Amino acid sequence: MPWNATLDLRYQRRHDTTTVTHKHLGPLRIFHSHYPQGPGLCHNVLIHPPGGLVGGDRLDIRIHAEATCHALLTTPGATRFYRSLGPLAEQSIDIQLEEGARLEWLPMETLAYPGCNASNSLRAQLAPDAQLLAWEVTALGLPVAGKPFNSGCLQQRIEIKDCWLDQGRIDALDQRLLDSPLGLAGQRCLGTLVLASGSPWPAQTREVLLQTVRETLAQSPTATRSGTTFPNERVLVVRALGPLVEPVMQTLKAAWRSVRTCAWGAQLAEPRIWQT
Repeated sequence: MPWNATLDLRYQRRHDTTTVTHKHLGPLRIFHSHYPQGPGLCHNVLIHPPGGLVGGDRLDIRIHAEATCHALLTTPGATRFYRSLGPLAEQSIDIQLEEGARLEWLPMETLAYPGCNASNSLRAQLAPDAQLLAWEVTALGLPVAGKPFNSGCLQQRIEIKDCWLDQGRIDALDQRLLDSPLGLAGQRCLGTLVLASGSPWPAQTREVLLQTVRETLAQSPTATRSGTTFPNERVLVVRALGPLVEPVMQTLKAAWRSVRTCAWGAQLAEPRIWQT
């Protein structure tokens, strides 16, 4: 029987504090809020007790941040799409940010097990001056355990409404995509980081961000291939490819620190769950 779950989060600004209210159905929760950088930034950890999705399961996560809120969401471990006997396993994240709100969506990696049939999507709608800093790290198969991604399919989609769309279908039988230099070039872990704004970034700010992030990527682990660009005036995109999760995650964490400091001038405090 499919095991479905929904979680609705609403962030609100009360005086100088960002608070959150939530409703849930099924096995999807958040831990208590933490404020390692002061009351204006609310840190939450999203928990899915089953630990993964099989065919027919669906997770729906809806996040709404009111004006001037700032929140950071992460997970304690990987999102796992297990082998399916046919039905689709789905995770859907829907984000709405009101004017001036900021959200950092920084989950741990997504693992596509051999034989999975999975869909992983994120859709965001940003009001003027709202900003989203988000990443997705995807690992295909379990190479360390000797289980290559030799069967199965993963559909990925990231959409910033009216601004940017990135989607693809990774089929284990599509060797041209998996191994071609124009595809994944034999790598089995890919990462994307996005800094999106509801209003265009000034040209000078875009140049400074690009230069800063490119300097950071030049110092990234040698096991990754990475690059960054502004496909339009509202979206900065960072890409990374590597053989395993760890070097790709290290690269995106470095890019996150760099982008966050340059764009927001914000003090850094990594979620405590990353240290456990």
